[in-house]
Amino acid sequence: MTQTAPSSQTKANIGVVGMAVMGSNLARNLAHHDYTVAVFNRTYARTQKLIAEHGNEGSFIPSEKIEDFVNSIATPRSIILMVKAGAPTDATIDELLPLLSPGDIIMDGGNSYFGDTIRREKAIAAKGFHFVGAGISGGETGALEGPSIMPGGSPESYKILGPMLETISAHYHGDPCCAWMGPNGAGHFVKMIHNGIEYSDMQVIGEAYELLRGVGLTNAECADVFAEWNKGDLDSYLIEITSIVLRQKDPRTGADLIDVIKDRAQMKGTGTWTVQTALELGVPTNGIAEAVFARAESSHDDLRAAARKYLAGPDGTVSVDDRTAFIEDVRKALWCSKVVSYAQGFDEIRTGGQEYDWNINVAEAAKIWRAGCIIRAKLLERIRQAYTDDPDLVSLMAASSVSAEMEANQSAWRRVVSKAAESGVPAPVFSATLAYYDMARAPRVNAALTQAMRDYFGSHTYERVDDHGHFHIEWTGDHSETRID
Repeated sequence: MTQTAPSSQTKANIGVVGMAVMGSNLARNLAHHDYTVAVFNRTYARTQKLIAEHGNEGSFIPSEKIEDFVNSIATPRSIILMVKAGAPTDATIDELLPLLSPGDIIMDGGNSYFGDTIRREKAIAAKGFHFVGAGISGGETGALEGPSIMPGGSPESYKILGPMLETISAHYHGDPCCAWMGPNGAGHFVKMIHNGIEYSDMQVIGEAYELLRGVGLTNAECADVFAEWNKGDLDSYLIEITSIVLRQKDPRTGADLIDVIKDRAQMKGTGTWTVQTALELGVPTNGIAEAVFARAESSHDDLRAAARKYLAGPDGTVSVDDRTAFIEDVRKALWCSKVVSYAQGFDEIRTGGQEYDWNINVAEAAKIWRAGCIIRAKLLERIRQAYTDDPDLVSLMAASSVSAEMEANQSAWRRVVSKAAESGVPAPVFSATLAYYDMARAPRVNAALTQAMRDYFGSHTYERVDDHGHFHIEWTGDHSETRID
């Protein structure tokens, strides 16, 4: 497509603020789909760089001043912000608002905290404008070639902005991987949970890798195993790139790249928000939480140095009689832990949707994650079908198509967790997700003892299995029982 210089009467269909990699790639994606795109960056050199390198890919209207940028967009204006979350987003909004007309739309496409989106939407709606918080997943390539997009905000804003977003999104068998998630913060909430699941998914893949290494496989052999797993139920983007990463050689030394990368993982906050929000909602997400804590512990250099000096234990060598059978056990355990991670995430989406009156369509969230996003996986079509068949499904684990396979795989899961503990291979997500599975299905756990102790030291009361109401024992007196209500 050859760029044609816009005439003075030409107006852009949409504008993008922020010409870092994600913003510039999203602007290019829009242009590739025949939209005229207004582009602006606080530092004009970045805008100039986009036009110089990619201006022939479509129709762009660059502006050096934000006033010119706003005026170059057809009304009602749709403006996408691709700037750093937090204060920079607020500052950009404050700069835009005086220049807008009633009915204009500002969309925040960054990884903003959903609580901030709720606040911003309320304040901006009161001024007569629309504010859309949209999660965008797929990284740099997805932004350019088609991401998964999770917009929230008013239904009216989606009628205007939605068709453009659906056009540039990834597509799965013809279906756009973009759908309205609900009012105000719903879109960023769903994206937050997506990232929480991503943390858990990546961590459990890492645990599987460590077990394969522990049993004696080279990095190249591990890559072959992951490539083979990617042909079956574990088919996913993250499994695919794991096999690619494990084959990569270090350009400097020729060694396996994985062995020269420092063993400490970073994070930007969305996983932490997922766990914090789960705690506030009372939703158990221990698999996701353990993945967040695993990243934190990997970067706790002082702790790890002291532990290596003073703490003893197995060296991570995994001894098995049948290596091929053990590798198959790891595959089954990985699938089960992956299912639980998704189950916990979708439980948080369902609960959050109820708590905030968003009424999120859980099946729709699974639907738009089937392509474009980082956690896209074969499993998601099964999840979509499960929640379509039963919108009130309490847990993914309770879906018949899932529970039967978990039952078939659980012996392997237990063997893997046992072997990891025996061998000194840290497997916090394998272990936590199995504990979640067992606690969920247990007729009784240790909560009765916990509640009795709480009643003893704090008079917090307890409930009975054979009566209604709340009760208290006179622990320091005659040990009689009193009905509280």
